[in-house]
Amino acid sequence: MKKYLFISAACIFLTLTLSAQDCKTYLFLQKNKVVEMTIYNKKGETNGRKVYQVSDVATTGGVTSGNLATEMFDKNGKSMAKATSTVRCDGGVMMIDMKMMMPQEHQEKYGNMEAKADDVYLEYPSGMHVGDALKDGTMSMEMNNNGMHQTLKMTVRERKIQSRESVTTSAGTWDCYKISFKCKMGVKMGPINIPFNFEGTEWYSPGFGVVKSESKYGGTAITSIK
Repeated sequence: MKKYLFISAACIFLTLTLSAQDCKTYLFLQKNKVVEMTIYNKKGETNGRKVYQVSDVATTGGVTSGNLATEMFDKNGKSMAKATSTVRCDGGVMMIDMKMMMPQEHQEKYGNMEAKADDVYLEYPSGMHVGDALKDGTMSMEMNNNGMHQTLKMTVRERKIQSRESVTTSAGTWDCYKISFKCKMGVKMGPINIPFNFEGTEWYSPGFGVVKSESKYGGTAITSIK
């Protein structure tokens, strides 16, 4: 009996240790890491960039989390918006703050408003396979634009792993899962609701994170890691 309990305890300890190690490899969970993502318009031309600074990485109860300070610049280098977000990892399952998925034009427009939103995460599980369907996510954000109240709601749905592909940028080469998704957005101002819907694709590298994304409005790609 004692031997059995010892083996069980050892297995639990090993599982927790391996999970923590898995989480440490993710790009946005490496303290002081600076990640630059180039933004492209629908013609494939450079239209700006996002710079992420990782800070305050900590592990509590087996869950590793990292805080990100994000600044968006236009194609001329002018700062357009600043924001904060959180990335988490639990047992190798990566969880990305949905605020990071807002399209560029919305981040520019609403980035410097007084805004409040609960933390909602999209999950990227370990052990993914081509053909898998991934969980949906819905985020709601309350905004105040000089006294004008607005509510933004965004749902990312029908996430599906389409294939495995190699992706190369100026920052490196990754073996990725190609994930398709649909995004439904609405900005409500009083009785008026302005819809904004699109389909997109992202390339996710297990143990690293999202490397690249595309939609009919343009795309992003990691181009520098420091």
